[in-house]
Amino acid sequence: MSSETLTDRLARAIEQERVPDLHAVVALHHGQVVLEHYGEGDDFRLNEPLGHVRFTPDTLHDIRSVTKSVVGLLYGIALADGRVPEPHEPLLRYFPEYPDLAEDPRRAALTVEHALTMTLGLEWHEDVPYTSAANSEIAMELAPDRYRYILRQPIVEEPGIRWSYCGGASALVARLIEKGTGTALEDYARARLFEPLGITAWEWSAGEDGVALAASGLRLTPRGLLDVGRLVLDGGRGIVPAPWLATALRPHVRIDDGFHYGYQWYMGDTWMGGFGNGGQRIYVAPELDLVVAVAAGQYDHPDQPTASVVLDEVVLAGVRP
Repeated sequence: MSSETLTDRLARAIEQERVPDLHAVVALHHGQVVLEHYGEGDDFRLNEPLGHVRFTPDTLHDIRSVTKSVVGLLYGIALADGRVPEPHEPLLRYFPEYPDLAEDPRRAALTVEHALTMTLGLEWHEDVPYTSAANSEIAMELAPDRYRYILRQPIVEEPGIRWSYCGGASALVARLIEKGTGTALEDYARARLFEPLGITAWEWSAGEDGVALAASGLRLTPRGLLDVGRLVLDGGRGIVPAPWLATALRPHVRIDDGFHYGYQWYMGDTWMGGFGNGGQRIYVAPELDLVVAVAAGQYDHPDQPTASVVLDEVVLAGVRP
């Protein structure tokens, strides 16, 4: 590690106003916390303003779409329990309430893995703000039946070929967990993931129907977010089956050069992680024995550089040999 501490590096970045809206960061290197910072700023619970918040180790924070990565871990736990289908199985077989959709042979060919990897080939738009009903995730939550809404979207390309960001895919994965376990997603998460990890402070925002928002609703403390990343670094600790992690964290579909997607997790050449709107991050780098959790408030900004600056110019620049 560089002789300059990570705290010094972060202080300089803050002084230079290069990490706007940074709410918190915690980094673990070789099993030791090497950086922990809490800031202040305007915050939200999804689209609900929370006002100006002074963040502390105990403050819950939206992790937005990092929620999807947690859902991916829960699916692996449920699969080991024999409660959910294998990834290769037909998706609509487990949604028998929509027989008309299953009559379409193209939809009948959709598999669970297509949902896990966001390669459903359905028309889906999340490139507009999450305050707009033109955003497919928001439209999904406004629909009378979110699962029918997802599954009836036009098929615009061959499933399994191209990654296309889709919160609906995560909602389908979560629904399979709930159907198979007979348990609400948040209750299953509490019993099988959070309590075993010692995470007691958390919330899971729900839709108007009371169903946990699988695409973006989880709230954790920065330390709780770090614990999820550490679980991945440690090979699942017997909480998430190691074979599932090995599969989930393998590149399944290319997003861009050096950037791939697994089962609800992103990965590069030497790292895996979860990303959320506004600058939420779990970053796991096994070769460096490093986990970083970042919480920020750049929600819906066109550019959200804070998390990248913290990771690249503060943490990685400080811990790399």
